[in-house]
Amino acid sequence: MSFYENIFIARQDLSPSQVDALVENYKNLVKNQKGEVKDHEYWGLRTLAYPIRRNRRGHYVLLKIKAPAKTISALRHDMNLNEDVLKSLSVRVEKLEEGPSIMMQTKRDDE
Repeated sequence: MSFYENIFIARQDLSPSQVDALVENYKNLVKNQKGEVKDHEYWGLRTLAYPIRRNRRGHYVLLKIKAPAKTISALRHDMNLNEDVLKSLSVRVEKLEEGPSIMMQTKRDDE
């Protein structure tokens, strides 16, 4: 099994609870495909660099996943079909970083 980081942007008009439900849906999808979501982070509602499907903001979420490539293909396919997901990116990594990501560390430094 390989390690992956998946970042997706959800529509701005979703509530945080709807984004949590979306994350749980993707966790279950990965689990059913013999994978495991090691961690996830909600980065909040952030301004996009350019409008995507008439959205100027989006909910950013990071998923840290340990799974076979087939699972990531299924996850990407599901995200592409979901109208609530504006963009997604899956990257294979050598190992998953422990603790919070750089985005979360930066957010804490700003507070």
